[in-house]
Amino acid sequence: MHVEDLLRLESLDLELLWGEEQQLLREITGVTATDLEDPTRFLRPGEVVLSGLVWWAPEKGSEKISRFVSALVTAGAAALLAGEETHGSVPEELTRSCRENGIALLAVPSRTNFRAITEAVYLRQWGDLSRRPTSHRHALPDNVRSELSDLVRAGAEPDVLLDRALAHVGTPDCYVLTPTGRTVARTPGAPEIPAQRGRDLLRRAPDGLTLLIDTDSSPYDSWHLHLADAAAVPPRLLHETADVLAGHRYGRDRARNEIRRRAGELIRLVDAPATDLPALNGALTACGLSPDGPFHVIGAAARADGDQAAAADALAEALRHTPDRPFALGRLPHGEVLAVVQGGSEVALKLRDLWRVVQACEPLVPLHVGVGAQVDTPDRLNSSLTGARYALAAARTREPEGAGVAAVDELGTLEGLLAGIPDDVRTIYHHKVLGPLADDAHTSSQMLRETLESFLAHNGSWARTAASLHLHVNTVHYRIQRIEVLTGRDLSRLEHKLDMYAALRCR
Repeated sequence: MHVEDLLRLESLDLELLWGEEQQLLREITGVTATDLEDPTRFLRPGEVVLSGLVWWAPEKGSEKISRFVSALVTAGAAALLAGEETHGSVPEELTRSCRENGIALLAVPSRTNFRAITEAVYLRQWGDLSRRPTSHRHALPDNVRSELSDLVRAGAEPDVLLDRALAHVGTPDCYVLTPTGRTVARTPGAPEIPAQRGRDLLRRAPDGLTLLIDTDSSPYDSWHLHLADAAAVPPRLLHETADVLAGHRYGRDRARNEIRRRAGELIRLVDAPATDLPALNGALTACGLSPDGPFHVIGAAARADGDQAAAADALAEALRHTPDRPFALGRLPHGEVLAVVQGGSEVALKLRDLWRVVQACEPLVPLHVGVGAQVDTPDRLNSSLTGARYALAAARTREPEGAGVAAVDELGTLEGLLAGIPDDVRTIYHHKVLGPLADDAHTSSQMLRETLESFLAHNGSWARTAASLHLHVNTVHYRIQRIEVLTGRDLSRLEHKLDMYAALRCR
């Protein structure tokens, strides 16, 4: 398939903004949808890139656009398909940059779904592959199809389905992978692969073929069928195998809804002011957890005003990377996402390693996690929940627009402790303690606050403070006296120094 073939598909209604014959004849090897400003490491040569352009704003000018287009050229992208929905039209700066760099640019109207473009490309590629000579049938044999239907109804695991679907073509190396690289299933002869290798296969697999298993999954736990050797299985057979796995996934998701309902009951018991130990033990057992512990409670959140279903799916995907550590994940009635995890002190460390990988599945959605303290008995779960909420607030404060992980056990500094305090409380404390020094509208207030910060940073040393600010020592004495008068604090007293230090950190 070539770039010009996309323009001939009336159902997509794409518009060519720039591209000459040389660019339009580029062969397409695949599709990548991204809104990263620099997607180089996720692209492979010959791919068309779909972007909604949310990484750019008119006030940011052409510099970001130039970096983005240069990244596509470096990666060998065949064309850029830019969505019109975000800005109403494709920016002229982008058209100019694509022309200068020699990469075709097509406009995608808001009524055209990116998924429709992806499917159009891969369906065309499957059609091309199907016309190649092969000694295999291009579909599952009737007896295999019938057996697979029975296995799906019986709730067979995806490994079994994958093995049975491909056994008659020699059971080639084939995997079911999530976007984070976790292996859901593999054929019996396929070697085990670490998560990093799984992610690499989904991004760059020149000899393989990857197919999205079409379900109503989220960006964090969607399934992808990856065949190591694209020529080993006829495309139609692979497509039918994906349909079988999609049927299994629908059944599994229905079962997981019941599991999450039970987990929600457990979370409500953990959140209750008074501990009902018999009910709590029963809820733990119903969720597949042992009442013997140890436990951690973990809280997760997406953007503050967003749908917390994203946080639930993201946390579940991260926790599934350690299958030997059972967990129950549910939501309280107001939407708060919480999980009770059975495991030791390495829980936070493992999550920190995985969380940025999970967040990269949907880069524009900030995700945060707070890990409560380890407790050994069910009656202490409420205290772990309190710590998880505090740590979650700290994670949001530290990285409001990114992927933050905080554990209450790691809050070993005053700044770490303050990070978990709600923003409105921090603001009130900042203004209450600093008084006039908190007023940014006056240059003198900023000057005195800078002097205070330096004085505290140098442990109250007049000489070192003066040297760092390039002032005379007498000037530092005068300013500190002025600060003490305005705030009513005595900076020779340790507790007052701590008050001032904390107020500065609450800004």
